[in-house]
Amino acid sequence: MAQPSLTVYAYAKCSTCRDAAKWLRAHGVEFSERPIYEQPPTSAELRRMLKLQGGNLRRLFNTSGIQYRERGLAAKLPTLTEADALALLGSDGRLVKRPFVLGASVGLLGFDAEEWTAALPQLKS
Repeated sequence: MAQPSLTVYAYAKCSTCRDAAKWLRAHGVEFSERPIYEQPPTSAELRRMLKLQGGNLRRLFNTSGIQYRERGLAAKLPTLTEADALALLGSDGRLVKRPFVLGASVGLLGFDAEEWTAALPQLKS
């Protein structure tokens, strides 16, 4: 049996992540789930997501997270190179916006039912 083409990086204790998985199941979308803290997105996945987000690095960060605030990333992010920012995200899944959803033709960050409904045809492909 083929693996689902959609990967959802999530944190089990995150209610938004649970809502997103529930929404995907309710809409018949097959996906594989990975624990974002233990298995952060790879460098290649982060680069693909960045491209799908129009190059907006800030969108990839969990800006409301404790790690983001403790590290002072709001002030540091504008001065980081793309490579350094992606390396930072790849080294600590707590810094990555979740859920982090990546498919062949879609990249979604956070859960927004309206945005996900609009992306549904791509999610099912």
